[in-house]
Amino acid sequence: MPSVKSYDIVIIGGGIGGLMAAYRLKSFSPELKIAITEKGNELKERFCPAGKENKCVHCNICSITNGFAGAGAFSDGKFNLGTAYGGTLGEELGDDIANKYIGEVDAILNKYCTSGAPKVYKSNDELRLKCLQNNLRLLDMNVKHLGTDNNFLTMQNLITAIKDSGTELYKFYDCISVKKDGNTYKLTYKNGEVFTADKVIIATGRSGANFVNDFCKENDVKMKSNHIDIGVRIEMKDIIWREFSSKIYEPKILYKTKTFEDRCRMFCFNQGGLVSAENNHGIITANGHSFAQPEKKTDNCNFAILSSIRFTEPFNQPTEYAEYISKLANMIGNGNVLVQRFGDLIRGRRTNEHRLSQNTVTPTLKATAGDISLVLPHRILTNIIETIYALDKVAPGTANDDTLLYGCESKYYSIRPVFMNNKFELIDGVYIIGDGSGICRGLSQSGAMGIYVADCILDNN
Repeated sequence: MPSVKSYDIVIIGGGIGGLMAAYRLKSFSPELKIAITEKGNELKERFCPAGKENKCVHCNICSITNGFAGAGAFSDGKFNLGTAYGGTLGEELGDDIANKYIGEVDAILNKYCTSGAPKVYKSNDELRLKCLQNNLRLLDMNVKHLGTDNNFLTMQNLITAIKDSGTELYKFYDCISVKKDGNTYKLTYKNGEVFTADKVIIATGRSGANFVNDFCKENDVKMKSNHIDIGVRIEMKDIIWREFSSKIYEPKILYKTKTFEDRCRMFCFNQGGLVSAENNHGIITANGHSFAQPEKKTDNCNFAILSSIRFTEPFNQPTEYAEYISKLANMIGNGNVLVQRFGDLIRGRRTNEHRLSQNTVTPTLKATAGDISLVLPHRILTNIIETIYALDKVAPGTANDDTLLYGCESKYYSIRPVFMNNKFELIDGVYIIGDGSGICRGLSQSGAMGIYVADCILDNN
């Protein structure tokens, strides 16, 4: 029988939100006994075999989405220096307070970035006007870019500092329940270990949606139904979007489709990047990243185009709906992500290996050539096609026949707990931060939320 470990605070999840919370807590109260428990591996031991195998091999725990530094560990290290996008923390706290905490995240990362000052891309009125003239809305603000490699090193330095401060880090600790036990909370893990804590911070990220859902149901925490985004990852020659990426690095563009008047968004742009595969509970979806070093860049760029869906009553399973579509893509792709040429999609024909081999855009992910129209519902597919043609007006070449579409890419925001207060408490002494809260959709706001909740616990607000 394992011994019970007792702490003042246990943080469930070692992504940037959990790390920033621990960093702040120890900075102001070094006497606190704190543990971070993480479902995945430690950062320096996280490895995805997809690169070697040239395809996803369905690991039991995906090293891309799980492990210390979270899913952001292998992102291209984009930090939004504002609240225009990347979550709704500004709406929750007010822009002034949210921006204050985003600035503190930036300052902490600067302290542990040993590769020199990262480049900051400024907002650009000329590009904003160009988009407006073509019925597109450019969400523009200052963005700091570390790059996948520099982001990895920065996060490793931060983790080392947190560990040196006395915070205890536990890898491969998958929390399955948090229950009230007298004046403390009892945390039970899949490996049989048991922790107790006076306070708990849930920082499980997007991949912990089921855990959050179960906790809320068990503790009568009401939940709002957030929207979900379903779409594709686009890949084309980097030069097509260089006017934008050279000036603002990451174009985030909104488009209201003409057929259905739905909102589509272009986001997660990767200059000279690679398309990657993610394993989310056995479902393989597309994503992308890029490196800061010029020698590691490709001739391609990639970005997501997602169609937003907000379901109404009585339907209350938006996450399951998105997972079903992604599973269908995996079924047709023989357990892999699908890829299709845009020209083939428009002509109503399946992409095959022969046509793919003749393509001027060389795929950076070994995906299964196929037909995305067999997967995506008509409404979503129509929205994506319309958006590609709209983007082609500001970046001619986007709608080329050889543009590649990888399916599916899905973002789940379906769980949005109703908080007790503005401290983001679910129940007395249990807080939630990051993407799993339904508030954040990026590194900056997740980290800021972690620091803010730490200050609430420390009574620094």
